[in-house]
Amino acid sequence: MISIKSQREIELMAIAGSIVAKVHKKLKEVIKPGISTLEINRIAEQVIRDNGATPSFKNYQGFPCAVCTSINDVLVHGIPDHTILKDGDIITVDVGACYKGYHGDSGWTYAVGNVSDEVKKLMEVTEKALYLGLEQAKPGNHVGDISNAIQTYVESFGYGLPQDYTGHGIGRSVHEDPYVPNVGKAGTMELLKKGMCIAVEPMVYMGSPRCYTLDDGWTVKSYDHSWAAHYEHTIAINDDGYRILTKED
Repeated sequence: MISIKSQREIELMAIAGSIVAKVHKKLKEVIKPGISTLEINRIAEQVIRDNGATPSFKNYQGFPCAVCTSINDVLVHGIPDHTILKDGDIITVDVGACYKGYHGDSGWTYAVGNVSDEVKKLMEVTEKALYLGLEQAKPGNHVGDISNAIQTYVESFGYGLPQDYTGHGIGRSVHEDPYVPNVGKAGTMELLKKGMCIAVEPMVYMGSPRCYTLDDGWTVKSYDHSWAAHYEHTIAINDDGYRILTKED
């Protein structure tokens, strides 16, 4: 069931989202060759807790860490460990924070040092796809309008969109109804209404969209070893469009 949030609830989600944005601001400073994903996790959790929130993902369905750290050909749900980032890598850090019972959720892909032009293009296309999807997030439109905008743009570059991984509703739970796919037909799926809060998150592979989950039960990798980018904002639908909640005050 889709939950329509009150203005009070949206303001609490905006605080949670601003804490997520603070984490990403810090990560932008520290992600460089030589840092481990476990250190990234430590820094992110520290920022979340220093701002009066708790990590949404820690112990969520058994996930062991505060953030997901997905390197190169990992699409989502990478588990922080002692892996050291190298020049030329990319890493997506997915961050969730819970403030007074309400969640904010944003993933972002970072270049580690100097990346190839091919990888830069993947990142640029994926980030732009996020904002093209958000342009369709307004009352009277449908979830499928967001999905179709993302799909049309991404596939025009020959990139792959794994269909098993989607955006989602968010609020008191980090994952709520509705699903927000990155592939879809305009004018279909749920009607968008004021007070709906969703996380929109294009997840894009440079090559084939086919992927699989490792034996750890979390880490999702591409079959063809192509690299992935992933950009996500939590938004609230308002009177005439959307408000990004995962940004600094």
